[in-house]
Amino acid sequence: MKELVNKLKGDRVIWSFVALLALFSFMPVFSASSNLAYIGHGTGNTLGYLVKHLAHVCIGFLIIYWVHRVPYHYFRAISKIALPIVWFLLLYTLLKGTVIAGANASRWIQVPFIGITFQTSTLASIVLFIFVARYLSKTKEENKPFQVSFIQLWIPVFITLALILPANFSTTALIFAMVLMLTFIGKYPLKHIGIIIGSGVAMLAFFLLVAKAFPDSRFFSRVSTWESRIMNFTTDKPDEDDYQIEKAKIAIASGRLGGLGPGKSVQKNFLPQSSSDFIYAIIVEEYGLVGGVAIVILYLLLLFRFVIASHKANTLFGKLVVVGLGFPMIFQAMINMAVAVELLPVTGQTLPLISSGGSSIWMTCLGLGIIISVTKKEEEIAEEKEEKERRKEALQRLIDKELAEEDLPADEVYEEETMYSIEDNSRNPMNAVLNR
Repeated sequence: MKELVNKLKGDRVIWSFVALLALFSFMPVFSASSNLAYIGHGTGNTLGYLVKHLAHVCIGFLIIYWVHRVPYHYFRAISKIALPIVWFLLLYTLLKGTVIAGANASRWIQVPFIGITFQTSTLASIVLFIFVARYLSKTKEENKPFQVSFIQLWIPVFITLALILPANFSTTALIFAMVLMLTFIGKYPLKHIGIIIGSGVAMLAFFLLVAKAFPDSRFFSRVSTWESRIMNFTTDKPDEDDYQIEKAKIAIASGRLGGLGPGKSVQKNFLPQSSSDFIYAIIVEEYGLVGGVAIVILYLLLLFRFVIASHKANTLFGKLVVVGLGFPMIFQAMINMAVAVELLPVTGQTLPLISSGGSSIWMTCLGLGIIISVTKKEEEIAEEKEEKERRKEALQRLIDKELAEEDLPADEVYEEETMYSIEDNSRNPMNAVLNR
């Protein structure tokens, strides 16, 4: 085990927080899957769902391990190549998407020959964030006209968002907000950001107008769902989403301070999506306010570590990659928990690293692997500096020793030695001293 841990490079604190969240996820998923077990098998046996979640988490950690070994600057070129591929996958999902667990949004595609489903918008967000970070780091010293940056940066962004929007408004809004945050941190002109916000609002309004004109079209079928969720959030009109929220609030209220205990949740048998979208309500019911607050603190500590990693990154691209991939995970977690306590309308966002689901776990792990790759580079640079310092100190000790033994004038030796590089062994006059 010690040998395996030593092979893990990068920020060990991020590794630790990710491992803690993943380990904690097993009990809530095992408990909350009973609803799915009754519906799918009629037995209520959740062992199969636990094994499935274990497989997803193990594959996720393998993804982190292999990705963090790749130098993060490779992803600059990969993002540019991968973006058109992502567009194709999103379009295919929009046309041929699969309905999962009763969800009426076509957000998944079936992977041939494997039999697993994959949510393409999660991959699209990662590729897009890296693409934006690449553009901002590339043009940091250039004052390109807005028209040029609109074509090179914002048209790809809007194409990606347009392909996600019909099936998933909440993910589209989250990605757009994170891209705006990334451009702000990357010192993109504020007046241009204001124009982009206005353009985004105008495009959304146009989409809604077209949806109203063609209400029976499959591409606009989700608009009525968005409207009902907003209406349910602002009024007391009963609906299916109200049923979810009511059961979630009952679960949270039942948890009190210390919770009912692991596996003793009652509302898991009545709450739809209890192992994914509303797993936070089950956590609070079983582990109480203490458990709920502990999860919030873990995510906030992870956010704080992302800030430190971004600050330490030696390139602007590395800083933006950490922000672009790390912050959305935390915001997604906060949105998921805010929905459970009815601070926000129902959105369908999962709780990263805790909710069940293969593609969401794997894409989260892909982003974490890239972030840790950035911190690994910082670690390598620090190790190189330490090694140079050690070599310099060792050389200095040898010089002092030889000077003491041969009684050479120190000023002459030091003056001559500084004219050459310590690392240039072919020209350094002190080689005669060191090789004795």
